[in-house]
Amino acid sequence: MKLSLAGGVTAVVLLIAAIVSYSTFFTVNQTHQALVVRLGQPVRVITEPGLNVKVPFIDSVIYVDKRILDLESPAQEVIASDQKRLVVDAFARYRITDPLKFYQTVGEAGASSQLAILLNSALRSVLGGATLVDVVRDMREQLMAQVRGQLDHEAAQFGIKVVDVRIRRADLPEQNSQAVYQRMQTERQREAAEFRAQGSQKSQEIRAKADRDVTVLLADATNQSEQIRGQGDSERNRIFADAYNRDTGFFAFYRSMQAYEKSMQHGDTRLVLKPDSDFFRFFSDPSGQMQPETPATPQTSTAPKPPGSK
Repeated sequence: MKLSLAGGVTAVVLLIAAIVSYSTFFTVNQTHQALVVRLGQPVRVITEPGLNVKVPFIDSVIYVDKRILDLESPAQEVIASDQKRLVVDAFARYRITDPLKFYQTVGEAGASSQLAILLNSALRSVLGGATLVDVVRDMREQLMAQVRGQLDHEAAQFGIKVVDVRIRRADLPEQNSQAVYQRMQTERQREAAEFRAQGSQKSQEIRAKADRDVTVLLADATNQSEQIRGQGDSERNRIFADAYNRDTGFFAFYRSMQAYEKSMQHGDTRLVLKPDSDFFRFFSDPSGQMQPETPATPQTSTAPKPPGSK
């Protein structure tokens, strides 16, 4: 009986010791930092990972994430300095650097909503002083840096460090976008028509220049060919004249042979000439001498005289 009672007491003591140990010791992970609160009042901040102790049943531990956290902001409409409406979609990255200040000001539940309000305010303040072109193209990096600086300055009072702010999308509203796209399309079509007209004009100029160059080249070539042909004819005539002066008989024979070849081509060739014509003088005599014509012999009539004639 005594052994049973002693075992029960030991079990109760061990249970109480386990409960006290569980309430006394706590572990802080590498991704968190801890805030020890005693009866609602912060006592100390633990930023290093490891095993720590607290007063059991009196102290409580609040864990705060020390990693980089995300803040998504819903798309909102912002009016730029040139009175153009923009739909801006942005997000931020932040880290809790002072758990005590964070716990005393916003707490884990209200941090996101409070930062979203500050982010929207910073976007309207910074983008409201820039033009549409600056936001969309020219100064986007500088504007995001200004938004991050302003948001970081305002979030410092909550123990929060803003790491980065990015504008994911900055577009015109849907109704304005369609009008802008239509205007851009019309402008591109006008530019395309202008480029085509310039190209057509350039092609006409190139084609006209090419035609003119062809005409000039043909005229020069014709002129040179005529000059060369004239020189050839002159040289040929000179050679013919020299050959004629050297041997007039041979030259006459050669020219006659050429005339025979050209006039008596294969086919239906007819020449109406006398056989003793000067054109055929080389047919009868290779020297080209014409045979003298033989006088006709008078014929003596042997017919009987009519009666009464003497």
